[in-house]
Amino acid sequence: MAQFSVNPHRFDPYKNFKFRVKWDGRYVAGISKVGALKRSTEIVEHREGGDPSTARKSPGRTKFEAITLERGVTHDPEFENWANKVWNFASGLGAEVSLKDFRKDLIIEVYNEAGQLALAYKVYRCWVSEFHALPDLDANANAIAIQTLKLENEGWERDPEVGEPTELSLS
Repeated sequence: MAQFSVNPHRFDPYKNFKFRVKWDGRYVAGISKVGALKRSTEIVEHREGGDPSTARKSPGRTKFEAITLERGVTHDPEFENWANKVWNFASGLGAEVSLKDFRKDLIIEVYNEAGQLALAYKVYRCWVSEFHALPDLDANANAIAIQTLKLENEGWERDPEVGEPTELSLS
């Protein structure tokens, strides 16, 4: 496992507005929002008969929350193509799900202000549980039409191969 370096010159935390998402070995265009990576572990309480009246706590099962991706509606079919692997109306009775390849691993990359790769997370065995092809449409609104994918996953981890970038000086 690679060691994470510490940059003694970096004072500010990374911003949340420079990122890219990759699946099937290529970047997906136009993603404007990625939901938080969240994991929670259940608590198992137990006690022995001779213990004091308080319970001991141990970790139980861990679950990973779904991740939401958002982007403006365009002609790029990536969101819809993946969603159709989970359920496709046109495929015929008994063949609605593409069992072979409806799951994908994805990579979420975070960049510093200079556009250098700073962090990356690998998200495993994702599949689409919700797909919003179009938002509510409103003739009186002044907004971008947003597509949404909700991705169930079976875990994620930080990529230890991505080290802290050497920050450049303009002097």
